[in-house]
Amino acid sequence: MNELLSPSFVMEESLLRRNLSLIKSVKDRAGVNIILAFKAFAMWKSFPIIKEYISCSTASSPFEAQLAFEEMGSLAHTYSPAYTEKDFPAIMKYSSHITFNSRTQFERFYPETLKNPSKISCGIRINPEYSNVATDLYNPCAPGSRLGIVNSLIGEKLPEGVEGLHFHTLCESSSYDLEKTLEQVEAKFGRFLPHIKWLNMGGGHLMTRNDYDVEHLIQLLLNFKKKYPNLEMIMEPGSAFVWQTGFLFSTVVDIVENRGIKTAIVDVSFTCHMPDCLEMPYKPVIRGALQEPVPGKPAYRIGGNSCLSGDFMGDWSFNEPLKIGDTIIFEDMIHYTIVKTSMFNGVSHPDLVLMKSDGSIETYRRFGYEDYKNRMS
Repeated sequence: MNELLSPSFVMEESLLRRNLSLIKSVKDRAGVNIILAFKAFAMWKSFPIIKEYISCSTASSPFEAQLAFEEMGSLAHTYSPAYTEKDFPAIMKYSSHITFNSRTQFERFYPETLKNPSKISCGIRINPEYSNVATDLYNPCAPGSRLGIVNSLIGEKLPEGVEGLHFHTLCESSSYDLEKTLEQVEAKFGRFLPHIKWLNMGGGHLMTRNDYDVEHLIQLLLNFKKKYPNLEMIMEPGSAFVWQTGFLFSTVVDIVENRGIKTAIVDVSFTCHMPDCLEMPYKPVIRGALQEPVPGKPAYRIGGNSCLSGDFMGDWSFNEPLKIGDTIIFEDMIHYTIVKTSMFNGVSHPDLVLMKSDGSIETYRRFGYEDYKNRMS
């Protein structure tokens, strides 16, 4: 820890391998294909470790698909809400599977896939109109959602050339949530299941969370596969791969007080580096702190170093008063953080660091002024 520079995103190799071992076990025991979703995690210098356990990934854009080809060494399973004529050649070049969000997108681009030198398996995203995700920002089945085709509009027959169906309704969800979703998929789209080659169940399967019922998941998948032995079943979690595998290392740079509220300002930003904290919202765990204020103990808001008024969260209690130079470690900050960071205010990006199993550290990337300048023009 003494070798780390502040701020840094630090991923711990031993914890990553723990998650990867569990995911590979589910993949092997259930006979399904589990692939990494780049939208949650795409720190490609760690891919040599990941490839020891799984070999494929899912992409949502030409850049992600190219990254899959170059750094995972495999073609991507690609889905996007909308493809364009400009981007679609790259999508085809780097994809083994392409899922279309609508019939119009399929009809517009499927003929192009037939001209591709290598075979591309095409699918349609369906919307089962069921999700237990409470936050609409993350709910793909919210009323009026633009994502996927609902049963009433898909018709009695799939378009010629559709080999698979794709749904994504979960977010950090359980196997019991998946069970309810599969019931809705069968009820509304079951007529297609015996006639397609694959079913992609999307992401949100948080199988590496401590309270996740892995055995129930495996049995659920085995039972479903018995009913539809023709199906290759695909899961594409993102968070599950790097859940609880690392932290954001920061330092207190100032302490201010206003109307009795003390705010410890750190050298990272919620809006720039931890945007889901504000969007979900959720309050991250700080190592060594108490999650809620405790009478008699010093309490602080934590403020980010951007000029956004709302770039803060609170409050936490600490056993001792904070002082300038103290370390603040935000736990579980590897998924949906690094991929969503911004350069708002020109705030510096944290280093990207791997803490190896032997305790040594490898700095994957250090960001500087040129990264900001080159992005602005």
